[in-house]
Amino acid sequence: MKKKIFFIAVTLFTVMACNNEGKDSVEKADSVNKAHTDTAMNQNKMVVDEESSSFLVKAANGGMAEVQLGELGEKKAMSQRVKDFSAMMVHDHSAANDKVKNLAAQKNITLPTSVSDENQKKIDGLSKKTGKDFDRNYIDAMVKDHETTIDMFESAMKNTKDPDVNSFADKTLPTLRMHLDSAKSVRSSLKH
Repeated sequence: MKKKIFFIAVTLFTVMACNNEGKDSVEKADSVNKAHTDTAMNQNKMVVDEESSSFLVKAANGGMAEVQLGELGEKKAMSQRVKDFSAMMVHDHSAANDKVKNLAAQKNITLPTSVSDENQKKIDGLSKKTGKDFDRNYIDAMVKDHETTIDMFESAMKNTKDPDVNSFADKTLPTLRMHLDSAKSVRSSLKH
């Protein structure tokens, strides 16, 4: 029996490694989680539902991007309000990222080790901007990102079956809404 489990594990690892070439970190994490879920289901083990797993991967990706963008804002922003908002992003999303990591570890979910290619392009694009152009583009990105993230967290509350994942989404939403309101307020102040 041990040899059979070892063979399955080695085969699964080899297939995942071959299938993950050319994928970004988020795609790799999703692929590993899907394979883990399939294996666990074949062995009649309890697993986290695919929606919960996918949500935590997306939350980790978005959270890492918010921290990196916030760090960029702390360095590059001209406006003190943008700098202060950036510092809040680093603080709050670092704390949320820790919660995502702990929850994923409890649920045996693999998270991405770096931001998605899409988020990296956004970070790279913003890093080339300077002055007021940076401030406007950064805050516009924060408004759009938080609108998208709020939708994702609300959807998670409806579609995830894991009560711990659902609770995390519910407890995080008020902070995300506050971030959106703050970003809109900062954006409004930059237009004057």
